[in-house]
Amino acid sequence: MNTTEFTIGQSLLVVLPELGLAALTFIVLVLDLRWSETQRKHIAVVSGVGLALLALVPLIIYPGSPAAPVGLYWGGMIRYDALTQIFKVMVLAAGAITSLISVDVKGIGRKGEFYIILIVSSLGMTLMSASADLIMAFLALETTSIPLYILAGFKRGDSKSMESGLKYFLFGSFASAIMLYGLSLLYGFSGQTNLYQLAQYLTTDAFANNPVPVLASLVLVVVGFGFKISAVPFHFWTPDVYEGAPTPVTAFLSVASKAASFALLVRFLIAVFPSSVVIGGTEIQNFWVQLMIVSAVISMTVGNVVALSQKNIKRMLAYSSIAQAGYTLVGVAAIQSATVAGQADAVASVGFYMFMYVFTNLLAFAVVILFSNATGSETIADLAGLSRRNPFLALMMTLALLSLAGVPPAAGFIGKFFLFRAAVQSDLTWLALFGILNSLIALYYYLVVIKVMYVDRSPDEDKPIPVSRTYTWAMGISALAVVLIGTVAVQVVFTWAVESARSLFA
Repeated sequence: MNTTEFTIGQSLLVVLPELGLAALTFIVLVLDLRWSETQRKHIAVVSGVGLALLALVPLIIYPGSPAAPVGLYWGGMIRYDALTQIFKVMVLAAGAITSLISVDVKGIGRKGEFYIILIVSSLGMTLMSASADLIMAFLALETTSIPLYILAGFKRGDSKSMESGLKYFLFGSFASAIMLYGLSLLYGFSGQTNLYQLAQYLTTDAFANNPVPVLASLVLVVVGFGFKISAVPFHFWTPDVYEGAPTPVTAFLSVASKAASFALLVRFLIAVFPSSVVIGGTEIQNFWVQLMIVSAVISMTVGNVVALSQKNIKRMLAYSSIAQAGYTLVGVAAIQSATVAGQADAVASVGFYMFMYVFTNLLAFAVVILFSNATGSETIADLAGLSRRNPFLALMMTLALLSLAGVPPAAGFIGKFFLFRAAVQSDLTWLALFGILNSLIALYYYLVVIKVMYVDRSPDEDKPIPVSRTYTWAMGISALAVVLIGTVAVQVVFTWAVESARSLFA
């Protein structure tokens, strides 16, 4: 559809969440300047409620309605469809919960600039979900990444935080440079920046007998995405950054950035390198599918095996995050299905899994924040007796860990089921079995943490850990989402994910 067919009102409606984020940034800035030190504690609530309200916008203004038709907007820079919608909801919900669980964290809870940077990063992630142009994709990636570099090193008085910020910046800059080089090669080959026009150009006779340049550019771009999603072998930054960054930042980084990156990765691969692109007898889709399979196998294995030996809960969750990226890549690899329905199911499994993962991981990190604030420790062994110090916290952590492990009725079980089913439908049964085997390995180290909380004894069991109302709401919403997505709301969420996936092939 020609981008000039849309009215100004329609063009504004499709970026309403982004306009709302810009307005929320200004509101938080004004409140930070005018409120006293005591009042600034409420900035977290303002930011959280604002982001939560904006997360409802993509649900109200539905793609395909007369008010907001599906198509390319803003000169072809943005594509508005159901896939954009579901990932925007994920990102904004993650930002809202992160704001709420930051309220009592020393050094950031009353810092208005922290929430401003968080909102700006969320803005970049929503644009990533909608990007349909190489220029917009890279700008959105950097709008996401640069604030995250700052947030990782936000605690200037903490050497670990400064170290994590510096490492993240150095690795991120290197990965961005590699990715930009790959994108520039694609532009150089075709003279086009729009993703869909690139696909049309690659099917011409320009590369009829020489697929090497296109494959090289594809590999470079995949390297950049591999860094963003913490896939092996581009995961080296993950454990140190997760451990050193302020815990709310780690929580936000682990879910929102990963979700937005998968949204852009899936759109990029399907739009630019569909099955119709065959160069010199090489089907490009088959090439990138093999890349995804290899990365999935290595990421699942390395993440789960190394997590077994971790003593720090944040480092354990970091390697768990690497393994979770591997599971999700199984769904990306399953896009090789011979039918459009099979491809849509594969993309839907990725969307469903990321939706579940956002609430699951935020729930786990909320417990880590409260425990760390009360004890000053992030060591797994120090979680001993948590069930007696605060049964609610132990229950919340147990639910999160069981969901990550894929144990019913938590949402993680259904998420893994959809991923592995998509793999089987795409004749990748062996990959699904490999994922199940890795899930069994992961179950061990998750159960170890649960055993420590409920069985092991601690001399501090008589010291209760308080939970404020804000944290109760944040964890309650996350826990409710994890349970509902895994039980009564399964069909609703998956149907939504399938509709989102089908929009890619429209």
